[in-house]
Amino acid sequence: MSKKEKKTDELANVEHALSASEIFFEKYQKQILYVVGGLILVVLVVLAIRNFYLAPREKAAENEMFKAQLYFEQDSFQVALNGKDPEFMGFKEIVSEYGMTPSGNLAAAYTGICYYKMGQYENAIKYLTQFDGKKSYFATSVIGLLGDCYVELNQNSKALNYFDKAIATNNEVLSPIYLKKAGLLCESMNQPKKAEEYYLQIKEKYPKSMEAGDIDKYLARVQN
Repeated sequence: MSKKEKKTDELANVEHALSASEIFFEKYQKQILYVVGGLILVVLVVLAIRNFYLAPREKAAENEMFKAQLYFEQDSFQVALNGKDPEFMGFKEIVSEYGMTPSGNLAAAYTGICYYKMGQYENAIKYLTQFDGKKSYFATSVIGLLGDCYVELNQNSKALNYFDKAIATNNEVLSPIYLKKAGLLCESMNQPKKAEEYYLQIKEKYPKSMEAGDIDKYLARVQN
């Protein structure tokens, strides 16, 4: 086949493909336009919700959060949790009112911490598990605190599960803390071999951490 004939066949194939596309579009023109119009409408609705609903609510939630955080930093957990009506909302009401916003999500974590500090561990779990910690500096602390809650409720298997999740984040500061907590919990469960595994991870993976400073003492205890 000559180059000219080959080129002619290619053009014929292209023309055939274009003709088929035109026929398909003509046949399903209404349906295609409906789908495209629907997609455009969805995009416009999402943008409208983000710009005219969520953005103003996030600003309002931030203002309420600031006041509650001041009391939280002063260890006034009851006030931070419930607020001072009509002065400001507490974290619990912020979750209820602005739960779809980033500040409302963060308020769920604060609410859980307040309940933990007040010794109400089941309420703490309820709110800590509502927190979406994706890409948040707060995530490891919240996961670990869930472990602490289950320790207080004597649900050791669940506690260890959450400590493991916190450890798995490989946070240079926090992971050694939860390795040590996991080791101590295993000791209380009469599982010295498993405790040794946690303590060894501190020694080998986080030798510069505070927890590594006296880890040989813990290792000696479980090895003997």
